[in-house]
Amino acid sequence: MRNTKRYPVDGPNALWQMYSTVSKWKAVRNFVFIQISRYCPSLPMKNWIYRRVLGMKVGKETAFALMVMVDVFFPEKITVGNNTIVGYNSTLLTHEYLIKEYRLGEIRIGSNVLIGANVTVLPGVTIGDNAVVGAGAVVHKDVAPGSFVVGNPLQVIREGTDRTEA
Repeated sequence: MRNTKRYPVDGPNALWQMYSTVSKWKAVRNFVFIQISRYCPSLPMKNWIYRRVLGMKVGKETAFALMVMVDVFFPEKITVGNNTIVGYNSTLLTHEYLIKEYRLGEIRIGSNVLIGANVTVLPGVTIGDNAVVGAGAVVHKDVAPGSFVVGNPLQVIREGTDRTEA
Protein backbone atom coordinates (compact mmCIF):
# COMPACT_ATOMS: atom_id res chain seq x y z
CA MET A 1 0.00 0.00 0.00
CA ARG A 2 1.17 3.52 -0.73
CA ASN A 3 2.29 5.70 2.16
CA THR A 4 -0.59 8.19 2.33
CA LYS A 5 -2.42 9.86 5.16
CA ARG A 6 -6.23 9.76 5.01
CA TYR A 7 -8.51 12.65 5.94
CA PRO A 8 -12.26 11.88 6.11
CA VAL A 9 -14.75 14.54 4.99
CA ASP A 10 -18.42 15.14 5.71
CA GLY A 11 -20.87 16.44 3.14
CA PRO A 12 -20.18 16.55 -0.58
CA ASN A 13 -17.17 14.81 -2.12
CA ALA A 14 -13.72 15.92 -1.04
CA LEU A 15 -12.98 17.83 -4.25
CA TRP A 16 -15.85 20.21 -3.48
CA GLN A 17 -14.09 20.91 -0.18
CA MET A 18 -10.56 21.37 -1.56
CA TYR A 19 -10.22 25.00 -0.49
CA SER A 20 -10.69 23.99 3.12
CA THR A 21 -7.53 21.87 2.69
CA VAL A 22 -5.42 24.31 0.68
CA SER A 23 -5.57 28.07 0.17
CA LYS A 24 -7.09 29.09 -3.16
CA TRP A 25 -4.35 31.73 -3.46
CA LYS A 26 -1.66 29.09 -3.06
CA ALA A 27 -3.39 26.96 -5.70
CA VAL A 28 -3.62 29.86 -8.18
CA ARG A 29 0.00 30.92 -7.57
CA ASN A 30 1.24 27.35 -7.94
CA PHE A 31 -0.84 26.83 -11.09
CA VAL A 32 0.66 29.91 -12.76
CA PHE A 33 4.26 28.91 -11.96
CA ILE A 34 3.68 25.27 -12.91
CA GLN A 35 2.30 26.37 -16.29
CA ILE A 36 5.35 28.58 -16.84
CA SER A 37 7.58 25.62 -15.95
CA ARG A 38 5.73 23.23 -18.24
CA TYR A 39 6.61 25.31 -21.31
CA CYS A 40 9.97 26.71 -20.18
CA PRO A 41 12.88 25.41 -22.30
CA SER A 42 15.49 26.25 -19.63
CA LEU A 43 16.18 23.39 -17.21
CA PRO A 44 17.94 25.64 -14.66
CA MET A 45 14.97 28.04 -14.71
CA LYS A 46 12.48 25.18 -14.20
CA ASN A 47 14.49 23.84 -11.27
CA TRP A 48 14.72 27.32 -9.75
CA ILE A 49 10.92 27.67 -9.91
CA TYR A 50 10.40 24.19 -8.45
CA ARG A 51 12.85 24.82 -5.60
CA ARG A 52 12.35 28.47 -4.75
CA VAL A 53 8.71 29.14 -5.65
CA LEU A 54 7.01 25.75 -5.19
CA GLY A 55 9.16 24.39 -2.36
CA MET A 56 10.09 21.11 -4.03
CA LYS A 57 13.38 19.40 -3.20
CA VAL A 58 15.16 18.98 -6.55
CA GLY A 59 18.68 17.60 -6.88
CA LYS A 60 21.53 18.83 -9.03
CA GLU A 61 21.32 18.30 -12.79
CA THR A 62 17.80 16.90 -12.60
CA ALA A 63 15.81 17.45 -15.79
CA PHE A 64 12.04 17.92 -16.08
CA ALA A 65 10.99 17.55 -19.70
CA LEU A 66 8.46 19.70 -21.51
CA MET A 67 4.89 19.55 -20.16
CA VAL A 68 5.64 17.80 -16.84
CA MET A 69 2.76 18.46 -14.42
CA VAL A 70 3.65 18.57 -10.74
CA ASP A 71 1.02 18.60 -8.01
CA VAL A 72 -0.74 21.99 -7.91
CA PHE A 73 -1.86 21.85 -4.29
CA PHE A 74 1.12 20.24 -2.50
CA PRO A 75 4.26 20.41 -4.69
CA GLU A 76 6.38 20.78 -1.55
CA LYS A 77 5.74 17.07 -0.89
CA ILE A 78 7.87 16.12 -3.94
CA THR A 79 11.54 15.20 -3.61
CA VAL A 80 13.70 14.33 -6.63
CA GLY A 81 17.36 13.29 -6.39
CA ASN A 82 20.35 14.23 -8.51
CA ASN A 83 20.71 13.57 -12.25
CA THR A 84 17.16 12.30 -12.68
CA ILE A 85 14.98 12.73 -15.77
CA VAL A 86 11.20 13.15 -15.55
CA GLY A 87 9.85 12.52 -19.05
CA TYR A 88 7.54 14.49 -21.32
CA ASN A 89 4.00 15.08 -20.07
CA SER A 90 4.46 13.07 -16.88
CA THR A 91 2.37 13.83 -13.79
CA LEU A 92 3.49 13.79 -10.15
CA LEU A 93 0.51 13.78 -7.77
CA THR A 94 0.77 14.13 -3.99
CA HIS A 95 -2.98 14.34 -3.36
CA GLU A 96 -6.12 12.34 -4.12
CA TYR A 97 -9.59 13.78 -3.59
CA LEU A 98 -12.14 10.96 -3.26
CA ILE A 99 -15.83 10.79 -2.34
CA LYS A 100 -15.58 10.41 1.45
CA GLU A 101 -11.95 11.37 2.04
CA TYR A 102 -8.84 12.92 0.64
CA ARG A 103 -5.33 11.50 0.87
CA LEU A 104 -1.92 13.13 0.93
CA GLY A 105 1.43 11.43 0.42
CA GLU A 106 4.97 12.41 -0.38
CA ILE A 107 6.64 11.39 -3.62
CA ARG A 108 10.30 10.48 -3.31
CA ILE A 109 12.24 9.92 -6.51
CA GLY A 110 15.87 8.90 -6.14
CA SER A 111 19.00 9.86 -8.03
CA ASN A 112 19.86 8.66 -11.54
CA VAL A 113 16.22 7.70 -12.18
CA LEU A 114 14.71 7.73 -15.66
CA ILE A 115 10.95 8.31 -15.83
CA GLY A 116 9.58 7.91 -19.36
CA ALA A 117 7.00 10.04 -21.14
CA ASN A 118 3.38 10.16 -19.95
CA VAL A 119 4.05 8.46 -16.62
CA THR A 120 1.74 9.13 -13.66
CA VAL A 121 3.23 8.86 -10.17
CA LEU A 122 0.60 8.60 -7.43
CA PRO A 123 0.85 9.94 -3.85
CA GLY A 124 2.93 8.10 -1.28
CA VAL A 125 5.30 6.43 -3.75
CA THR A 126 9.08 6.05 -3.53
CA ILE A 127 11.12 5.33 -6.66
CA GLY A 128 14.59 4.12 -5.72
CA ASP A 129 17.94 5.23 -7.11
CA ASN A 130 18.88 4.03 -10.62
CA ALA A 131 15.33 2.85 -11.42
CA VAL A 132 13.75 3.11 -14.87
CA VAL A 133 10.00 3.66 -15.32
CA GLY A 134 8.79 2.93 -18.85
CA ALA A 135 6.64 5.38 -20.81
CA GLY A 136 2.93 5.42 -19.95
CA ALA A 137 3.27 3.63 -16.62
CA VAL A 138 1.10 4.36 -13.61
CA VAL A 139 3.32 4.14 -10.53
CA HIS A 140 0.94 3.09 -7.75
CA LYS A 141 3.49 1.34 -5.54
CA ASP A 142 7.14 1.72 -4.56
CA VAL A 143 9.81 0.91 -7.14
CA ALA A 144 12.96 -0.77 -5.83
CA PRO A 145 16.36 0.76 -6.57
CA GLY A 146 17.75 -0.37 -9.93
CA SER A 147 14.46 -1.85 -11.13
CA PHE A 148 12.87 -1.48 -14.55
CA VAL A 149 9.06 -1.19 -14.40
CA VAL A 150 6.38 -0.59 -17.04
CA GLY A 151 2.65 -0.52 -17.60
CA ASN A 152 -0.71 -0.17 -15.95
CA PRO A 153 -0.93 -2.15 -13.78
CA LEU A 154 2.73 -1.64 -12.95
CA GLN A 155 4.87 -4.68 -13.81
CA VAL A 156 8.46 -5.33 -12.83
CA ILE A 157 10.48 -6.26 -15.92
CA ARG A 158 13.80 -6.37 -14.10
CA GLU A 159 14.31 -6.32 -10.38
CA GLY A 160 17.31 -4.31 -9.41
CA THR A 161 19.71 -3.56 -6.71
CA ASP A 162 21.02 -0.20 -5.66
CA ARG A 163 23.91 -0.04 -8.09
CA THR A 164 25.49 2.93 -9.78
CA GLU A 165 25.32 3.12 -13.56
CA ALA A 166 27.37 5.42 -15.76
